[in-house]
Amino acid sequence: MVGMEEEEEEEQRRPPVSPFGVYFNSSSISLAVLAVLEIEEPINIPHSRLVFLLDTLLLRVHPRFSSVIVTGKDGEQRWKRVEVNLKDHIKTAVFPENRSPEYYEERFSSYLSEISAELFLGNRPLWEIHFVKYPTTNAAGNVVFKIHHAIGDGYSLMAALLSCFKRSDDPSLPLTFPDIRIRRSGDAGGGKKAAVARALASAFNTVSDLWTSFSKTKLLADDLSPVRSGETGVGFRPISAATMAFSLDQIKQIKSKLGMTVNDVVTGTVFLGTRMYMKEMEPGSEDAETTSIVVLNTRMLRSYNSVHDMMMSKATESPWGNHFAFLHVGLPKLMVGGATGNDDNGGRQESTMARRSLEFLKATQKVIQKKRSSVAVHLNGGLIQLYRKLRGSEAASSYVYWAVKNTSMAITNMIGPTEKMTLADHHVKGLYFLLAGNPQNLTVTMVSYMGQMRVSIGTEKGFIDPNKLKSCIQRAFDLILNSTC
Repeated sequence: MVGMEEEEEEEQRRPPVSPFGVYFNSSSISLAVLAVLEIEEPINIPHSRLVFLLDTLLLRVHPRFSSVIVTGKDGEQRWKRVEVNLKDHIKTAVFPENRSPEYYEERFSSYLSEISAELFLGNRPLWEIHFVKYPTTNAAGNVVFKIHHAIGDGYSLMAALLSCFKRSDDPSLPLTFPDIRIRRSGDAGGGKKAAVARALASAFNTVSDLWTSFSKTKLLADDLSPVRSGETGVGFRPISAATMAFSLDQIKQIKSKLGMTVNDVVTGTVFLGTRMYMKEMEPGSEDAETTSIVVLNTRMLRSYNSVHDMMMSKATESPWGNHFAFLHVGLPKLMVGGATGNDDNGGRQESTMARRSLEFLKATQKVIQKKRSSVAVHLNGGLIQLYRKLRGSEAASSYVYWAVKNTSMAITNMIGPTEKMTLADHHVKGLYFLLAGNPQNLTVTMVSYMGQMRVSIGTEKGFIDPNKLKSCIQRAFDLILNSTC
């Protein structure tokens, strides 16, 4: 009897899995983040040093990296500390030797696709590190961290991974990050009448957003289109990926010229490129009802905290875990003729294309501004929690699944270091990340690093052509840049 009581007490001491951690580790959804590091020189890290680094840095940075998820007698999922055999988590790709960088680029893409569809084993901590020691067209080698989303969100995982890195120019100095300016809707002036008008607009937008979220989950799904198949099981299929890099200075030029935020510019560019892709693949589909899930970090922060600070109780503004919410944002429709320029009069085609691209960007900004004035982003999480208490974790996971599946795409972003970094004395020339397990056909992820914004496209393999979509997004950015700067 005493033994059973001690076992129950031990179980209750185990930390619970966060609500979104539960939702993303269910029979409906199993999300994982793939962080890809492009290495500047050939990878040559002795196994003993690698084991030492992982043991002294990653495993000790947070208990989640040495824990598994167990279900208690009360039905709640909790974290249980276990002994970690690092050999189970270190993977090295094996390809044919002495081939061209183009060959290895293709093999690396296939390798990413394969590991994206592999589920984690439940008896091991939910992370892996993959080494691809072959030169591609972009790097001398690649390192891939695959981490389950139940461990933490992008902010937490970025902070954890960066604890393993050093600054390339001076390892004794910490990595720094762009300052995050938080826009508060209440900061605007205008007196009492303007404040009342903003409050009424916020209330209206909140009700509208809550209805949109509910209807997308229970009633109305997006139209089928070249970026949405509507099929079930998409999240358990392999993905194909393509990446591109935009200059942050150029993005800021557009931002300043048009009075927008960096997020407005990048999101509008991705939306415009997506509409252009839809039109090219299936004329007429560019007018289809198309909604994006935009993932928002709900922490009130201006920069990354150390993992130690995130674990301290005083760090209430930026704690460890999954602290984000998502909103449904409808893609604006292309204007007549679109931004691809199908006008008969060739002499005015270029100016028409530029004008329509800016009109589309401003329409995107208008939609995002309405979302900013809404508090639905905070209420949605509370409503899902209430649904979980009433119906159980699996039902709540199913609710989240349909809220995502009934839309067409997702967009998420992270802030990366401003300086070049090294991993075990290997210089990291590029950084991007992908999301595996998303029940949508299209996911767009963004991360800043060394003055560039790296945009990655993850698509269901065989359904969306990631390289064609990439060219459409690049063309959209060029249109916007040329018409403003």
